[in-house]
Amino acid sequence: MDTGAASGKSVLVRRVAVPLLSLTVGVVLADSAIVTLALPEILRHLGGSVAQVAWVLIAFNLVLALIVVPAAWACTRLNPGPMCAAGIAVFAGASAACALAGSMEALIAARCVQALGGAFALVGCLELLVAATDEKRGVARWTTAGVLGTAIGPVAGGLLTEAISWQSIFVVQVPIAVLAVPAALAIPRNSVPAMDKHRPAIAPNVALMLLSAALTAALFLLVLLLVEGWGRSLATAALTVSVVPVAAFFATPLARRVRAGPRSESAAGCLLIAGGLVGLAIPPSAHLAWTIAPQALIGLGLGLTVDSLTFEALRDRLPRAMHGGWTIGARHAGVVLGLALLTPVFTADLVDAQVPAQEAITGLVLDAPLRMQDKIDLAKGLSDQLQSERGRVPDLHPAFAALEVAPEQRQAAQTLERNLDEQLERAATRAFRDSFLIGAALALAALVPLIPFGLLRKRVKK
Repeated sequence: MDTGAASGKSVLVRRVAVPLLSLTVGVVLADSAIVTLALPEILRHLGGSVAQVAWVLIAFNLVLALIVVPAAWACTRLNPGPMCAAGIAVFAGASAACALAGSMEALIAARCVQALGGAFALVGCLELLVAATDEKRGVARWTTAGVLGTAIGPVAGGLLTEAISWQSIFVVQVPIAVLAVPAALAIPRNSVPAMDKHRPAIAPNVALMLLSAALTAALFLLVLLLVEGWGRSLATAALTVSVVPVAAFFATPLARRVRAGPRSESAAGCLLIAGGLVGLAIPPSAHLAWTIAPQALIGLGLGLTVDSLTFEALRDRLPRAMHGGWTIGARHAGVVLGLALLTPVFTADLVDAQVPAQEAITGLVLDAPLRMQDKIDLAKGLSDQLQSERGRVPDLHPAFAALEVAPEQRQAAQTLERNLDEQLERAATRAFRDSFLIGAALALAALVPLIPFGLLRKRVKK
């Protein structure tokens, strides 16, 4: 084959392989949060509690955080192409297993295997994207794909669950991964593996970990509040939380216009995320409009921080895959930290909110303009609903659907149902408040490693 033909083939491979590998990075990192909107449906289909279903998220992020650095070490010493292809293949097989899972335990186990394959896929894709393009463009593609995947994950998962089923979330990932396997094998390695010459960048990685913990409140708790607390449909919740990825998308061109510098962008992003989480903690009502501005702040903060901190952690550090592994490990360790901190807080707050909510419901029922026997029947039905869904925000509609009232009292019954639903919405909002505020505190804590203590010490000495 002549040089021109070989060059043309190489260009064709890159044009096909680079987008596929970038998409794979986005898909793998989307998996850290893609099941968020599907969790209520998974809970209903497979059973269990809110704390148990949280392990569908925790398991993936925990295994990824633990495995990604050893996977990066292996990729620096062996050919990353075959290892990346093998990781993508394992990820595809595990995704199919997730779709076929018939129990919570089987789903969690398949998620662990997904993360194992995803770890090798992520660090391998970093090396291959750089080999197919160059240092700057390869790292930029890898980072941007990861940010967009993380932000878009909950939206895509919610829309797929609403349109088809929660299993479809995993089914659609299989063909993408299968196509990416030959793409990983098609890109030749163009450099000799480098020994680890540089230590991990501690400050940006610690900041990434704390920010990821904070973002868990936005990407996980907000979804539960919308669906379980405020009773919105999955499609409505998915469209609502799409504000975050849209705002994240516009963060990069905004940063280019301002040109404040990486550290300033990261600091501003931390403040935006903290402000957005405070806004979610204190909405005046359960109207979706009150979540838009806080989400926009969080999305802008996400776009400003993750990109700049990841570039800072990778810049001029070799081997590339090793330092990419440290950033991924830090981010997903942060997700696990966030889930570990926030899940027990909001589940305990939900339980604590039940007693005052029940008292308020009892008062509203007693004051309702209904016949005494209807009140007794309704109170019994509401009590059964509250007891059957202990630890979760109950759906009171079945109690009203079973109630037979006279035609002239139907309007009063409907008004009472609306009032009770509003009472539950207020109780759920209060129950999530502390968790959002903890998330805001974590975002502010991410500012600490960004403080240039070395420069401060020099100025003090002067």
